[in-house]
Order: sequence, then C-alpha cells, then structure tokens
Amino acid sequence: MRTRLRTRFPLCVLPFFLAPAVHAALGANPHDVRPNIVLVITDDQGWAQLGYHGDPVLRTPHLDRLAAESVEMTRFYVSPVCAPTRAALLTGRYNYRTGVVDTYIGRAMMEPGEITIAEMLRDAGYRTGIFGKWHLGDNYPLRSIDQGFDEAVVHRGGGIGQPSDPPAGSDYFDPILFHNGEKKRYRGYVTDILVDEAIRWVGDGGDRPFFAYVPTNAPHSPYLVPDSYRQPYSAQGLSDRDARIYGMITNIDENAGRLLAHLEEHDLSDDTIVIFMTDNGPTTRLYHAGLRAQKGSVYENGIRVPFFVRWPARLAAQRIDALGAHVDLAPTLLAAAGISPPPDVAFDGSNLLPLWEGSTRSWPERTYFVQSHRGNAPVPYRAFAAVEQRYKLVQALSFSQPAPPDAPLELYDLIEDPGETTDLSARRPDVVERLTAAYDRWLADVSASRGYHPVRFAIGSDRQPHVTLTRQDWRMATADGWGRDQPVLGYWEVDCRSAGAYDITVTWDAP
Repeated sequence: MRTRLRTRFPLCVLPFFLAPAVHAALGANPHDVRPNIVLVITDDQGWAQLGYHGDPVLRTPHLDRLAAESVEMTRFYVSPVCAPTRAALLTGRYNYRTGVVDTYIGRAMMEPGEITIAEMLRDAGYRTGIFGKWHLGDNYPLRSIDQGFDEAVVHRGGGIGQPSDPPAGSDYFDPILFHNGEKKRYRGYVTDILVDEAIRWVGDGGDRPFFAYVPTNAPHSPYLVPDSYRQPYSAQGLSDRDARIYGMITNIDENAGRLLAHLEEHDLSDDTIVIFMTDNGPTTRLYHAGLRAQKGSVYENGIRVPFFVRWPARLAAQRIDALGAHVDLAPTLLAAAGISPPPDVAFDGSNLLPLWEGSTRSWPERTYFVQSHRGNAPVPYRAFAAVEQRYKLVQALSFSQPAPPDAPLELYDLIEDPGETTDLSARRPDVVERLTAAYDRWLADVSASRGYHPVRFAIGSDRQPHVTLTRQDWRMATADGWGRDQPVLGYWEVDCRSAGAYDITVTWDAP
C-alpha cells in the first residue's frame, strides 16, 4: 500500500559537520611503484571456517592457496558485529569515535567528518571502488560515494533481507543494488555479481593505482545460495543451515579465485596488495578450532578472524603471532602506498608494515579494546574485553542486556589457554587491576571524542534530491524491534538543508 502526502518541514537547528578537506600527500616511497590494493572482507565467516585452518569438511582451495602465499596474522582482532568493524577498518579509529555503536536503528551511521582510507587514497591519486556491503549510512552525506569511493555497487543497510531493502529487493538472486546511488536490478547470484563488478572496474589496471574494496554480504543470513553449492554439504550430513553457510563460503572461495586469476591475467599480482579477512565471528559452531563462542561475543571466536595479506613484490609468506586489529589497516595501507595521512587525523591503529616485511623482530606490547552492546551508548563493563599478547580481561555476559552490578570479570592466558577455559582472575588480581584501569582510561578517551549524540543524514540537499528513510536508520521510541512484523515506533534524526514543500511517499508491508 502507498500513501502520498505533502507537508512542509522547518529547517532543523542541529548543526551538521561537513567533512574537512583531506590534505594527504604522496610521501617518500622507496619503491617507485605504488601498489594496488584489493581488500576482501566477508560477513560472519569465523577464524575457523577455512580449510587452511583445519575445517575437515569445508573446501576453500583458492583461499587456502592465498593463505599459503601470504603473511598471516594469527592474532588479528575486530569487533563482534559488523558495522563497528567497518567503521574502525576504514578510519583507523575505534568505532566509538566515529558515531557507530551498533548495527541498526540509527546506530550504524558514521559521522561524515571522519576521513576514510578511500578518501586518503583517492586524494593521493588512487581510483577507489566498493562492491558489496557498506553499512555505515544509506543517505547523503553518509554513503560510500560521499566518503571517498568513486565507484560503488552496494546494497543498503546491514544486508539483503533486512528492513532497509527496497520493495521486491530482499533476495540474493537477481538483487536490487545501488550503482553510484542509483537503484538497479542485477541478474545472477549476489556474490558473483559483486565480484563481476569488481573485475570489470579493475580492468587491466589502468594508468592509476586502484583500491578495490570487496565486502561481501555472504555468508550472512538469510543463507540463500544456489543448490549446487548447498547439496555437497547436505550430502555429508550437515544441517540445512550449516550446508547453506558452507555453500556460501565455497562460492566466496570460487569468486576469490576468479579475482586472483584476473590480477594474474593482467600482470597485476606482483604490485597488488591482496588482503582477505572477515568482519566478526561465525554464526555456526560446526567447526570452531577450539575457540570460544561466536558472533556477537567478545570471547575469542567472536572477535578473532582470519587475516592474510599477499604482496609478492615486497612480502614473503610467513606467520606472525603479534597482535593486530582492524584499526591498523588504514595506517598500514597508507604507509605501504607512501602516503602521509592528513594532519588532523589521529589514528588509534599502528603501522604493521615493519612486521609484515620482517624489518623488526620486536614489537611493543599493546592492548586492544573492544566493547559491544545494544543501546545508544556504552555502559561501563558491559560486554567488553581488553586484549594483550598474553592476557585478556573480559566480561562477556551481556551483549543485549545491561550487565548486572556484580557481573564477573574474567582473565585468561591466551598463550596457554586460547580456548578461554580457565579463569585466572582470582590468581592474578594484579593483572585484573592493571587491565581494568587501562579499560577505564580507554572508555573515557573514546567517549570524549564526539559523545554519543545521533549521527544525522541530510534531506533537502541537491546532492540527494530523493531520500529513502528506513527502519535501518530510525531511532526507537519503543523497544529495539527488528523483525518486519514487530509493532514498534521510531523517528528519524535528520538535518534539513532547505525549507520547502516535501513530497513524502510512505510504503509498508501489509500484514
């Protein structure tokens, strides 16, 4: 059912912060050729969901080959859910600094003043393209095409099959995607389409280096995949759900193989940095390599992910056990390209290139902090972890509900006990005290960056004359509903760029 009405909105008074100009300059690169960069990140594929990591059922020959040819960081960390990981990955900053605190209902929109790695690379002469899942805002000035990407083929919100879908667009087959902001129906299976588009855009490499960001929405639910990928796993006795997840990963593997073959065919492999990683832990526990919990948890299987980087011109294959994290990607890729960051960008991450190149054997001790929750702002000690090379302090009981006042803090030795089976908090109160104090300082610091007021998108801007408002981006007036049939109320926080008469079309699914 559709209803049309006309009304007049007054200009909103909440100030809007425009992105400052980026002043990235090409730095001194001892290697004359600036590398191309291909960053592939899959959705809800855990550390263990690879043949290379011992899964006895899953077949991933192309990713296994990539892993064998790569620098592998065996202790690489992200957030337990996807939008916070993506904000940190693209900015080099903890997600709480960026306005992104959750995955939906207005909490997965990134402050447009944040400067992304795509903006920094673009302003230094790179071509920039995204093919897949953005999940940091669907309207101007929050879209990928507003945040540094010249070419974009993306879906809305956090995935296909969610409330941000356009009408008749909730399918992985023949999906509706958005090409540079314009809605378009594509034919085929979504992961195949995204890689087709990435390959088309990369072409023969062109006369400028390129940054191709390929964030697939698979193997995220609703677990839709061609039967030819599902059936081999069903035949081995896997549940229908797990067979679909494993089929989706096999399809990802084949597409990774196609992408790598394209680079080789056009003599681009040597001078292309190829990174494969995932955004958080898995939704299946079929094989977990001894790691605890899954997606949404701050235990290891929720936040530790596979990470491979191949750059034949400069990197030799090796395994690195030093701790790395999503916030490290932006400073590291800039260093690899010989680009200086803008003077007003303060990274939380470190440049990992000396580790990858083997130019250093010592690496300073560091602590990675993570917190995850439903709600507009973090609550101290609710679903958090402080991770060092050896010790990890964690409170993992309360992702979706407030932590009880007496929620226990647990301490694990990740060197001796990577499965987090033996709590050492009673034996090592000194370590608990030290990491608790470090967490307190971190939370105060990231919270002071911008606070937790809502990020707003624009209406009445000539940059996007037609704006779509969905439940992905509204704030909740009632409980945090997600399903299409839940009776919930919400509202949108917007920045009205101009007063005038606005045409509004309201569309909803009839019960």
